Amino acid sequence: MTIPVREHFATTTRGLNRQSVPMKLFEKAKKYGIWNPSDIDFSKDKADWQALGKDEQDILLRLTAQFQAGEEAVTLDLLPLIMTIAQEGRIEEEMFLTTFLWEEAKHTDFFNRFFVEVTGTTGDLSHYHLDNYKSVFHQALPNALNRLRVDQSPEAQVIASVTYNMIVEGVLAETGYHAYYTVLRDNNLMPGTTHGIDKLKQDESRHIAYGIYLISRLVAENPDLWDVAEETMNTLLMPAVGVVTESFDCYDPIPFGLSVDDFTNYAMMQFQKRFARIEQSRGASLDIVDQLTHDAIDADDA
Repeated sequence: MTIPVREHFATTTRGLNRQSVPMKLFEKAKKYGIWNPSDIDFSKDKADWQALGKDEQDILLRLTAQFQAGEEAVTLDLLPLIMTIAQEGRIEEEMFLTTFLWEEAKHTDFFNRFFVEVTGTTGDLSHYHLDNYKSVFHQALPNALNRLRVDQSPEAQVIASVTYNMIVEGVLAETGYHAYYTVLRDNNLMPGTTHGIDKLKQDESRHIAYGIYLISRLVAENPDLWDVAEETMNTLLMPAVGVVTESFDCYDPIPFGLSVDDFTNYAMMQFQKRFARIEQSRGASLDIVDQLTHDAIDADDA
């Protein structure tokens, strides 16, 4: 392995580009990302939990077990992406990416606290991880991110970011938040958990914004990579939607009056929205990619 020699530092030659997309996201992370799961009051959540029916508890355990393992997975698998960006000398992007690992670890902490402090669950919950879930989190995600350990090509970066930022975060996590809000906020349940989900969603919105930017930048720089991005998106769409449907198939009737169509439609909407954003980068200049991302960030309060 050849160890590169550092010839210069960006901060003492050109300086930091504070108007860049990643630095704008870094500023938002410094402002909105400082929250502590240990500060959340779960006392009412515990009382609400104890008043739920068996299937109502079970579907919340299922949803949270999927989130818990997903957050652990990205915490474990994220480093190769950070290292790849660092090796390219993209200091502004790496500065923002340092917040990813911190936030994913914090999300892992949050869901563990929900299990321990709200539900009292400490046993093995892996039976909630069904076939489609395993195909995404046991196979596609670690394979795509860990490929970057040996292959830092733009193609490998596109596959990694599509898998992590677009599918795992942009489709599955977003649909999961919709489930939490439909169950908890709409029924005035578990305010502490709902507050934590608000904070998680805020964090993940920055991750998704960066991921769409990264994929779009790579496609703009390498137009042939659109086919790679499109193929990866389409390949992972079915197992992602399958995670949703296989979860609801376990219940008859579905607790809380939930509708599987509502959530599959929501997942497809998230997919199509991100697909359209990335497709705009085909044949676009980097200036256009930057402007599109700035506009999307400005439209998001956090």
